[in-house]
Order: sequence, then C-alpha cells, then structure tokens
Amino acid sequence: MNVNRFNSGREWLFFYFRKYKWQLLSGTLFVTASVTFGVMVPKFVGQAIDELKVGGVTYGRLGRSVLIIIGTSLISGIFLFLQRRTLINMSRYIEFDLRQDFYRHLQRLPLEFYQNRRIGDLMARATNDLGAVRQIVGPAIMYSEQTLIRVLIILPLMFRISLRLTLVLLLTMPLVSLTVRYFGYQIHQRFEKIQEYFADITARVQENLSGVRVVRAYSREQHEQQEFAALNHEYVDRNLGLVRLSAAFYPLMQFLIGIGFAVILLIGGREAAQGRITLGEFAAFNLYLEQLIWPLIAMGYVTNLVQRGTASLKRMQEVMEVAPAIADTPESLSEIDSIQGQIEFRDLTFRYSAETPVVLDGINLVIEPGQTVAFIGRTGSGKSTLMNLVPRLLDAPPGAVLIDGRPIRQIPIELLRRNIGYVPQETFLFSETLAENIAFGVEDATPARIEEVASIAGLSDDVRDFPRQYETILGERGITLSGGQKQRAAIARALIREPRILILDDSLSAVDTYTEEKILTRLREVMRGRTSLIVAHRISTVQGADLICVLDEGRIVERGSHAELMARQGIYTDLFERQKLEEELAAS
Repeated sequence: MNVNRFNSGREWLFFYFRKYKWQLLSGTLFVTASVTFGVMVPKFVGQAIDELKVGGVTYGRLGRSVLIIIGTSLISGIFLFLQRRTLINMSRYIEFDLRQDFYRHLQRLPLEFYQNRRIGDLMARATNDLGAVRQIVGPAIMYSEQTLIRVLIILPLMFRISLRLTLVLLLTMPLVSLTVRYFGYQIHQRFEKIQEYFADITARVQENLSGVRVVRAYSREQHEQQEFAALNHEYVDRNLGLVRLSAAFYPLMQFLIGIGFAVILLIGGREAAQGRITLGEFAAFNLYLEQLIWPLIAMGYVTNLVQRGTASLKRMQEVMEVAPAIADTPESLSEIDSIQGQIEFRDLTFRYSAETPVVLDGINLVIEPGQTVAFIGRTGSGKSTLMNLVPRLLDAPPGAVLIDGRPIRQIPIELLRRNIGYVPQETFLFSETLAENIAFGVEDATPARIEEVASIAGLSDDVRDFPRQYETILGERGITLSGGQKQRAAIARALIREPRILILDDSLSAVDTYTEEKILTRLREVMRGRTSLIVAHRISTVQGADLICVLDEGRIVERGSHAELMARQGIYTDLFERQKLEEELAAS
C-alpha cells in the first residue's frame, strides 16, 4: 500500500475501513437496534405508572408491564452483544492489517533510516501507539454511534413530554461541550509527550539489553539501574499528570450532569404537580435523562480515546510517510529469470547524501562470472560501501552498476538478492537455533545440507561440543557464540543459498590465521564457478584471489595479482610489510 497518497492519518484509516465496510454497517445497525429497544423501556415504565394510577394496582397489569419491560431489555441486550462483537472484532482486524503494513513498511525502508532512528522508538510505535490507534477504530466508533443515536431518539421523545423541561436541560449542554473541548486538547498534548517519552524508555531498555556484556564489563549495572529509575519516575510522573487531568474531567462532567438533574427535579416536579405532565411522563422523562448520562460521559471518554489515538496515529504516520528508497522501478524487466554473475562498475561515484563527501570516486571495474576479486585498503576507503551496492542495500547512480551487462535497476530486487550470498561486516544472528540461522531464507534446507555448509565454513568441529549441536538456541544476536563462530555461521548461511555471487565483507577478521587458512582452502572449491567478492584487511585473506584491488580514499589505486602488486612496491606492498612486522612482533 502506498501511504504517501493520503493527505492525513484519517484518510489512511478510512482506507482500512473500506475493507470492513459491511462489518461497520452491520455494527451500526446493531447499535441502532440496541439503543432503540433500550429507549423504549422508559416509555413502557411511564405508561405502566399511569395505568396503575388510573386503573389501580392489579397483578395482571403489573405482570404484563414487567414482562414487556424485561422482554424489551432482553432484546436490547442481545443487540448490544452483537454490536460489541461486530465492531470490536472489526477493530482487531484493522489492528492486524495496520500492524502487518507497518511491519512490511519497516522491512522496506533504507538502511539510512535505521541509522537515524532508535529501535526502541520504532518498537513503541508498533506496539503502544498501534494499540491507541485501535481504540479509535473500535470503542471510539461504537460509543460515538451509541451517543449520537441515543441523543437523536431521546431528545424528540423528551420534547413530546415537555418542551420547557427539555429546553432547560439543553442549557447545560454548552457547558459540557466547552469542558470536553478544553480537556480534550490538554489530554492530546500530554499524551503525545508521554508516548514520546515511552519511546525513550523502550530505546534505553533495548540498548542496555543488547549491550549487556559491555554494561557488565565496565561495572555499570548500578549506574544503568539508577538512570532507568530516573526515566521510570519521570514516566510515572507524566502519566500521573494525565491521570489527574482525567480525574478532574470526569467529576466535573458528573457535576454538570447533577446540576441538570437538580433543575429537572425542581421544575419537573412543579410541572407534574400542576398537571401539565402526568406522573408517568415525569418518571419517563427522568429515566430518559438518566439514559442521557452515559452519552454525556461517553463524550468525555471518546474524546480521551480520540485524542490519544490521534497522537499515536500521527507518530505512526511519520514512519509510514518515509518512502522506501530502494524498490523495483518501471525499468525492472520481468522476463529476467536468472543471473550469471558478471559485475561491472562503470564510472561509479557515490555519496550517501548531497551534504556528505564522496565515498567512491570514479570506480571502473569488470568482474567476470566465476572470478574471485578481493578488495583491500585502509579503514574508510569505501570497501563495504562498494559491496553494499551489489545487492542494492544502497542504490548507486543509474547505469553505474551493471549485472550481466544490464543496469542493476532492470533486475528485480527479489531475483537479485536471491542469487547473492552476503556476509556483512557486522554479523547478525537471530535468537533461534543454529540450524535455523544457517538455513535462514532457504525453506527446503535439509539437516545434511546444513552440516555440509557448516563444515565448509569451518564450524562443524565447534558444533560437536555444543549441548544440542545444531539445535542449540543461540540467544539474542547469537550471544552464546564467540565472534569467530558467529562469522563462520554467517558464512554457512550465505553458502547454503548456493548463490551465483558470493560477497564476504571482512568475514574472517575474528578468526586466527590458522583457522582462516582452513576455511579459505574449503571455500576455494565452493567459489569455483561463482563470482566472489572478498573484502579483507589481512593480506593472507586475499592473496589467492584472481584479482586484488587496492582502494584508497574511494578510488582503485592499484590492481593485479598478489605477485604483480608486490612487484609494484606500492600501497599493497606497504600493507604487506606492515602486517608481516606486526605478526613478528606478536610472535616474539
């Protein structure tokens, strides 16, 4: 769904109502029926009082009136059940759709979005704010319809009984309206700030739990507890301020309603005493007034729900309005069904935004299918950025990156990424079993295939010591594994896809040189016939590549085989000599 075509959050919600228009219509009919039968009860009570007064009290008349009132109340109750089941169920379905679309949208947003947003804030919007929005599309609609229909039915009936009494009653309505408007605005402002603060708390908890090792390593547990206590106290204080506001709101509404009752009792009693209305009509009028109490209170409750939900809807809309930066375009060709693996960078110049400096400058390189090309260079030279352009995690300028001779934007994203096995610089594992992490994205992976790729990645020997081997739960971000084991698990995850293009972005930095050599020996067989891009800082990782490119300040400054680059006595040779010296010093 393209949310950008909606001008407001309300238009966005109306889009979801279209799907459930029949539930909304039937729920409205049930509300109308429930209110209609409920409003008939005061009329029957009034008629019964007048009949008993005129004809005397008899068991027959009394029993008939009781049965009519009970039957009418029962029918009203049945429709009340149906209205709640229909409208509240509808709100849950809309909540489901909203959550699905919100999560789907988050999956499509560019990497830069997550670099500028806290995960805890997004979690708060996807849970707490979404729950507040559901109140708009469920209880708020139901109670609003009840209030409107009840008022539209009861006021004419009250006018029929006594025009004077009804006009007196309406004098309190402007006071109620002004009270609702004032408190509604205050509730909206405070709740919006509370939601923002709740996002701060969520983000703080998420960061501390993710970084629990660092917190403990630096003995900051007590400090973090104190910081969280301060945040928690502030959150409670802000909520108590909202509670105090609501606590003043409802008694004030009751007071205004009480004034209406007192005035009606005073004037209505005189009307009945003077014979302008019957005793039964006076009783019915008071029962109608009592039935209007809930709509008046509901106005305040609905206002509270709407103001909270509107604030939350605004926060969700802020995220939904962020357009996915990378998506299939009209250039994408549906007839492409396979990738051979040729990669070309043609006059590639890239920067993250117009305000940031150039990261890659004038890159020209052709990588043939089945070729292994390594990239090496100082930190910040643009190696990882170059790798991220191949699976379109970042979008290069049009025509600057080509796959099999076609501009990369002509290739459907799903097909492109399905044919790429990517091991990023920062390894991420899910809190699932080791087998599920390795088979991530491959639905038909067999245990034998999982063990095979784990063996190629040099992980199988370690797995034998795990308590449940491949069924071992890894914990949050793979916390139970060492850095080297995480990297090898990520390599196995890339290999099981049998990709045409394999990208290893500094994926052996956490293993020792002996383990690295074992893994590379096994990988060479796998990489044969596949286009392989290897990023590394260690010369030992890249020296067996078909082609080695040295990047410096976003440019390819040297290229060739290991022997050719060593003979050139340039940056590559300098890196080699420096690493060799570091190894000798470490060994001494």
